[in-house]
Amino acid sequence: MDSVPNIVNVAGLLIGLAFGAIGLLSGFCLTSGLRNWWINGDGVLVRTFALAVAVAIAGTQVLAASGLVDISQSIYLQPSFSAALILFGGILFGYGMVAANACVSRALVLLGRGNLRSLVVVATVGVTAQMTLKGLIAPARLAFLHWSQLTLAKVALPDLLSAYGIGAPASRLAAATLFGGLLMFFALAHAPFRRSYGQIAAGLAVGLLIPVGWFATGFLGSDPFNPAPVASLTFVAPSADSLQYVMFSTGTSLSFGVALVAGVVLGSLVTALITRRFAWEGYDSAPHMLRSIGGAALMGSGGAMAYGCTIGQGLTGLSTLAFPSIVAATGILLGAAAALRSPVRVAALVSARAANRPAQRR
Repeated sequence: MDSVPNIVNVAGLLIGLAFGAIGLLSGFCLTSGLRNWWINGDGVLVRTFALAVAVAIAGTQVLAASGLVDISQSIYLQPSFSAALILFGGILFGYGMVAANACVSRALVLLGRGNLRSLVVVATVGVTAQMTLKGLIAPARLAFLHWSQLTLAKVALPDLLSAYGIGAPASRLAAATLFGGLLMFFALAHAPFRRSYGQIAAGLAVGLLIPVGWFATGFLGSDPFNPAPVASLTFVAPSADSLQYVMFSTGTSLSFGVALVAGVVLGSLVTALITRRFAWEGYDSAPHMLRSIGGAALMGSGGAMAYGCTIGQGLTGLSTLAFPSIVAATGILLGAAAALRSPVRVAALVSARAANRPAQRR
């Protein structure tokens, strides 16, 4: 029925509007969080992200345990995958997001605020992701995938616990409590974060958007004749799909991901206009632009290899407690750490204030 995809697309737009508004007001961004934590010693923003992951895990596992959403149909829980390719892609993405001074989701938020640098970043991510998924780089990616692919009987932490005789609901509860509890402790053990009520609210809100996305695609979109792909927030492949939809809308159909991307930009734009934060911004120099394009290209290709970005794997993927998502998140952190300890760090720090103004903490 036509009404099912329409409902899913409307849900994607609304979720994007919320994410765009929250992202602009709070400065929600793993790139900024890691930079502030590892270089400046300010761990508030990274704990906002950790809280969001903990909430996303709890909400997603409750949905899965209740039977409302079959998250096993998502790309994160497929038994066959290449850990090497996902790790390599994550490292490329993590390095690229530091070079570009923002991950894909943050670039979309900044674009809504009038940052034209982010337009270049998003367009480059879309092109290089499409090249990696279906274009010039696709044969190399597929060859690497086939060479290194493996198949696991247990692809997620709850599955592993259930192999020891623990029932499915109990294994989900135990895994979510262990993984989510550690992240929650990491966030709330930090006194400055406990006093940052705006950041706590942002972490809770963004974390809740993940199970809302699962519910929209996995429950509202569960039409046996025309089912929507079971998914939640992610921005690399949807950025590529959005670029393609803008160019060939008569030959393609609107999807949850495309509506999500549009919603993020629109939500940020409306919020920026209401709060008087909208301002046109551009590049300061040609090297600045080249560094940004290079970082975006790494994000597009790396995100396509890793099946997601800081949100797609770092939040949505980890909410499923899938081992491939843990590998991807590890790769992103390794790539970011390498970039922040390289010459890219100096260049990124020079433009950090301009790219993330207004203040990151509220």
